[in-house]
Amino acid sequence: MVEKIYGLVLCGGKSTRMGKDKGSIVYHGLPQREHLFGLISALCDRTFYSIREDQINDLPPDSQYILDTNKYKGPYNGILSAHEKYPGVAWLVVACDLPFMDMGTLKLLIAERDRGSVATAFATRESGLPEPLAAIWEPAGLIKSKDYLEQGSTTCPRKFLINSETALVMPELDRVLINANSMADYEAALSKLISK
Repeated sequence: MVEKIYGLVLCGGKSTRMGKDKGSIVYHGLPQREHLFGLISALCDRTFYSIREDQINDLPPDSQYILDTNKYKGPYNGILSAHEKYPGVAWLVVACDLPFMDMGTLKLLIAERDRGSVATAFATRESGLPEPLAAIWEPAGLIKSKDYLEQGSTTCPRKFLINSETALVMPELDRVLINANSMADYEAALSKLISK
């Protein structure tokens, strides 16, 4: 039985729609990747940034990070790069573009963790669909993900979770799963956070 959970803040995307690195955007007084790193590191045995090589100098000094190996496409690139480095642990994966994610929500995910599933993932009440980038991925699920990618039909982690034994957790508020991908999203999120 896998007990250890390592944390992973996914920061390696190109942020093309936003026009700037989404992990560097400030919602809570510091870059969002650092804000999420602080939340996750309080809950996990170890925590890492998942980054591209050209992002190393953007991190705080002495940061723990895992470089994307570029063997996989999309978000799987970061998740499976981490799994290959530390294959015997579960990974609490959070995308850096979730401005409403908070400590209570992350604690709920850990409390509801189902080690027998490929992953324990948040889902909104509205969609009921698993969110692969706000989830705890079990080692067995990541091994199965590699097989899934080798079959070549799709590289979408959500489709993998939909078609696998995935434990779903509904957060108290659906908005914690809203991601900010554009400047309009950023401005809308910031106005909601300010008016909170």
